Amino acid sequence: MPLGNREQVIRVGLVGPLPPPAGGMANQTRQLARFLERDGFGVDLVQMNAPYRPAVAGKVPVLRAFVRLVPYIVALWRLSRRVDLFHLVSNSGWSWHLFSAPAILIARLRRLPAVVNYRGGEAERFLQTQGRWILPVLRMADRVAVPSAFLAEVFGRYHVETTVVPNAVDLSRFVERNTDCPPLAEAPRLLVARNLEKIYDIGTAIRAFARVHEAIPGARLDIAGSGSERAALEAEAVRLGVGGAVDFHGRLSPDEMASLYQQAHFMLNPSTVDNTPNSILEAWASGVAVVSTSVGGVPYLVSEGTDAILVPPKDPEAMANVVLQLIGDPVRYEALVDSGRAAAPRFTWERIGPLWAGLYAKMTGKEGALHPVADPEVDA
Repeated sequence: MPLGNREQVIRVGLVGPLPPPAGGMANQTRQLARFLERDGFGVDLVQMNAPYRPAVAGKVPVLRAFVRLVPYIVALWRLSRRVDLFHLVSNSGWSWHLFSAPAILIARLRRLPAVVNYRGGEAERFLQTQGRWILPVLRMADRVAVPSAFLAEVFGRYHVETTVVPNAVDLSRFVERNTDCPPLAEAPRLLVARNLEKIYDIGTAIRAFARVHEAIPGARLDIAGSGSERAALEAEAVRLGVGGAVDFHGRLSPDEMASLYQQAHFMLNPSTVDNTPNSILEAWASGVAVVSTSVGGVPYLVSEGTDAILVPPKDPEAMANVVLQLIGDPVRYEALVDSGRAAAPRFTWERIGPLWAGLYAKMTGKEGALHPVADPEVDA
């Protein structure tokens, strides 16, 4: 692809977390970099969660923040000299204070446009408790982009204008369920694809599965993700008598994850806090029925009863009942799968990419730069 006028090249300073650990934000940052580069944008990446150097510093609470923060600030300052704008993949908690806020301040100091790409279902609580420190810095950014109307409403209550740019899913990774997949009525395969942390309440999914397994002994549950709750969740599966039917796969690569979806009939999302779960988009693309809690941004994402079934949080009985009802009604099950498959293309990069391109062009004044090109560099 020809470079064209180098003055019209848009160079994006992408600042965000990367795997490991794998998770929604880290995976989206990596995917965003790949998609932007494919479209010809210059992508210069600074990793928020770079490895500790020396590694032993990561075990000392105060020291680890200092050891990671100093090189991060230096990397941001250098980045500001090479790019046309900062794109900050942001979240709540200490991640905001240690990584997003300094990046906004550096962009402001360097007179560089910055878009805060805020993600995470805990925004309301974060703004309620810490808004006095968050909002003044947030308003220094040129744009705040969020992946859902849910977050747009949350920020709107604090008089922060946002632009909705949904998450993108790479449909090329996901294909139809395997033809040799066991029959739904005899051996339903359930999948949970969230990190093993308290806010995702994987225990509810295990308890729901125990009820399904009691009714259909051939049922199995796959849990893909890592986290601090793993030992407790394994113990819970054993306590419920389904330890032999639950597989904890740990952290999987994107290709391994796509393969697991091919074997699944249901994707359970038991989260108590959520925004726009990538696992729902991936399940749709894979032809897997979605049963999710009705929390945060999920009701804004799905059409309840059409492409997903929603249940109250912390209610394993309700979740199990939905799964068993769908197993007993294959026509409704297939209709749910078909509707999800039809919804997935709304989140392809072909739909989402032009939204970022238009936003970047307005922020930089380079609205003639349709397919800019530059060599990416990585600060780790």
